[in-house]
Amino acid sequence: MSRKKKVKIFKIVLTAIVFIMLIGIIFYLFPVIKNLSTLEGQIAFKEKVEESGMWGLMSLFGLQVAQIFLIIVPGEPIEILAGMCYGGLWGTLFIMASAAIISITIFLLVRKFGRKFVYDFCDEKKVQKIENNKLFQNPKKIEILMLILFLIPGTPKDFLVYVAGLLPIRPIRFILISTFARFPSVITSTLAGENLALGDWKTSIILYIVILILVAIIVLIINKFDRDKITKEAIKSIK
Repeated sequence: MSRKKKVKIFKIVLTAIVFIMLIGIIFYLFPVIKNLSTLEGQIAFKEKVEESGMWGLMSLFGLQVAQIFLIIVPGEPIEILAGMCYGGLWGTLFIMASAAIISITIFLLVRKFGRKFVYDFCDEKKVQKIENNKLFQNPKKIEILMLILFLIPGTPKDFLVYVAGLLPIRPIRFILISTFARFPSVITSTLAGENLALGDWKTSIILYIVILILVAIIVLIINKFDRDKITKEAIKSIK
């Protein structure tokens, strides 16, 4: 069996596992989720999470592994679920710690196996587009560039984790950037999840509106001081 077929089968199996896990979690939590607007429902939800114990943590970690490896699976639902189950603080710590572990693993695998490993999981043309971009090959600018891209919501962060292993960036610095620059988007999602678990839907919506406003302000500031239009060029390259 060829390498491409093996990778394709791995992706299919991993995707299937993700959907099975999501369905299992939904069925497990649905009886109490529908009553979150009541105090009794909130208590029942917390008891359900506590009953899941280590299985719950491992399931959430497994979902995040699949989310980052597959790239196509969005991270926000998992972050919201973490906030619902473990609160804003612990949910954020869990997501960031998991992301750090997974990012380190992928980065080291890319450094060891090279482009073939990246091509197995990412669009080859997109990867080559970044590799051929002088901006991403500049050791003096790559770190600040990665920081900006990870701070801006909506950028393909998991794709950047793969590509980073091919770029002139120090492993330790990239891991720190890719972990802590996720904080604004992660804390927003986990806090929204925490409020959902308390039946407070309005606060969750307000949190997202606030973060969108803050992001818009950050983007405007970056564009104002980015005279060379580095950020715009970088964003175009990863799309």
